[in-house]
Amino acid sequence: MAPTHVLRCCQRGLAWIPVIFIALVVCWSYYAYVVELCVFTIPSIGEKIVYLLFFHISFILFVWSYCKTIFTQPANPSKEFCLPKAEKERYEKEGRPESQQEILWRAATSLPLYTRTGAGAIRYCDRCQVIKPDRCHHCSACDMCVLKMDHHCPWVNNCVGFSNYKFFILFLAYSLVYCLFIASTVLQYFIKFWTLCRRKSAENCPKNELPDSHAKFHVLFLFFVAAMFCISILSLFSYHLWLVGKNRSTIEAFRAPVFRSGSDKNGFSLGFRKNMAQVFGDQKKFWLLPIFTSQGDGLTFPARLVNAADVEQAAVTLQPEPSKSAAEVPVSPVSESQNRLLSNDQHANNIEDLQANNTLKTAESESITISMES
Repeated sequence: MAPTHVLRCCQRGLAWIPVIFIALVVCWSYYAYVVELCVFTIPSIGEKIVYLLFFHISFILFVWSYCKTIFTQPANPSKEFCLPKAEKERYEKEGRPESQQEILWRAATSLPLYTRTGAGAIRYCDRCQVIKPDRCHHCSACDMCVLKMDHHCPWVNNCVGFSNYKFFILFLAYSLVYCLFIASTVLQYFIKFWTLCRRKSAENCPKNELPDSHAKFHVLFLFFVAAMFCISILSLFSYHLWLVGKNRSTIEAFRAPVFRSGSDKNGFSLGFRKNMAQVFGDQKKFWLLPIFTSQGDGLTFPARLVNAADVEQAAVTLQPEPSKSAAEVPVSPVSESQNRLLSNDQHANNIEDLQANNTLKTAESESITISMES
């Protein structure tokens, strides 16, 4: 037990190495840009002020969103998704998967579940001992079930999910802006220093207005590092923007969620605007700030109807399998869109029934009147 605990502690300690590396690079970039470039290299006072102003705005937003991504705890399933004590004991004692699934079906009767496993069973985590809500997955690195899990990011040493996905997107956006700003403003001085370094020993080397000091090495490396990170972050940021527009997680992009009618990679897509609002919220004035404004609670998500068969499956009790009784196979609650469609259908059916009843009553009264007259 002790060696396992020590190994686990060592793993947690080593997991902070990428974060420390990024922190050191950011601190060095701050020193290189502010001190070596703006203070010792740029001769114009106005240029220094403009550069420092926009640099610190991008730097603050970048560090703010990065810290929020790191230190925001992943959201976990609530207690209602845990099995009751009696059902939990029965589940652990049962050796047959069919019997265990019957227990899970009964426990999931009142839970808002729309997704299943590939085999159509209830998604259950034996490690955390909870019924998994929709879009919830178990993270082996964090050793917990994470709501709307996207992926585990080693560069933030945290699991990216429902609670910090907006912060992660803003972290990518502001880190891209930070690197682009540094690369674009440093470029002219990078060229001057590079020319100075290459033609330094030439007899006919033209005079350079930049001082030949150790600042040139900081400026040269600063441009290379900013350009390298800019290229890598741009591809990742573009990919996650595409995921937000489709309302998918990284896991769902590789493995489509399974609904009653089968797998559907667009099962949670509600249109581009609503998909954006799911992550960034309804108030656009807070979209660019690392403040939690995502919609919902992470336990339930609105899902579009895959096809008309979902309405019929949601309106009636699912047909039980031969090994299960009808009482053992519950129906999960339907979504708001499904409720709306079902209520409209039921309203139309009620009107038809009412008209039919009125017709029957009229026919009966006419027959009674005729019989009395005769």
